[in-house]
Amino acid sequence: MLRLSNLTEDVGQDDHQTGSLRACGPSDCFSKAMPPRKKRRPASGDDLSAKKSRHESMYRKYDSTRIKTEEEAFSSKRCLEWFYEYAGTDDVVGPEGMEKFCEDIGVEPENVVMLVLAWKLDAQNMGYFTLQEWLKGMTSLQCDTTEKLRNTLDYLRTLLNDSTNFKLIYRYAFDFARRERRKKEKEEEQEASTLIYALTRQAQGFEPATSAFQVDPFSTAPPQEKDQRSLDINTAKCMLGLLLGKIWPLFPVFHQFLEQSKYKVINKDQWCNVLEFSRTISLDLSNYDEDGAWPVLLDEFVEWYKDKQMS
Repeated sequence: MLRLSNLTEDVGQDDHQTGSLRACGPSDCFSKAMPPRKKRRPASGDDLSAKKSRHESMYRKYDSTRIKTEEEAFSSKRCLEWFYEYAGTDDVVGPEGMEKFCEDIGVEPENVVMLVLAWKLDAQNMGYFTLQEWLKGMTSLQCDTTEKLRNTLDYLRTLLNDSTNFKLIYRYAFDFARRERRKKEKEEEQEASTLIYALTRQAQGFEPATSAFQVDPFSTAPPQEKDQRSLDINTAKCMLGLLLGKIWPLFPVFHQFLEQSKYKVINKDQWCNVLEFSRTISLDLSNYDEDGAWPVLLDEFVEWYKDKQMS
């Protein structure tokens, strides 16, 4: 049998080996495992200032973001004010305003991107933007400042790389240039009628008209020899050069053909077929079908070009 004294000695030895852990109560063990909690002191004045500064910084950042967003958003009012910078007191941007406009956006008036812009605005007269055209077109482009339009010029240029858009711009260019030419022809007809009327009155013994616009309402204007649906050859060559000069290798030869040809005007069917010809006919003209539905203008060009190569 085991004696009580031996048991006591064994327990005493175990306690000695495990150290004071067995002597600790639960609260004592917890207090030794966790550091004492410090009391929170009230925030000082410096801490409050730091918090206030952080809040103000966050508000300024939010406010500047909001302002920047408002500036980036399209504004019809801002677009209208931008228009009158070039139109003055009129409801149309004329030649003088257009010159300043081109200078501000960094583009020459003869640059093809101006033709693309006119197409986007659906401008009806070369060198003029009406208020309605401006608001409608600039709204579609989401431009209400000079800077925004400058940043949009590259996008307008890329439209020329899309075959569908290019065809639309090409067709628009014919009507755009034809309206401009027709307007000049009307002015020339008006001046001719005024001159004829003044000479007739002088021949009849009347005093000459004092105003260039005093035209006899019964006078007959000279008959129009040019088809109103056609474009004069000089304007056509300029517009073709603007649109096809850099992308159609045969354009210099075609331009030379037009200069020596008998053609004084180009109609819209011929105009559209020139584009189709430039896209589908190879540079050596080997796939050109003389019996195809090409206009006589292009038949003559092919024949002239082949003779030129043989000579």
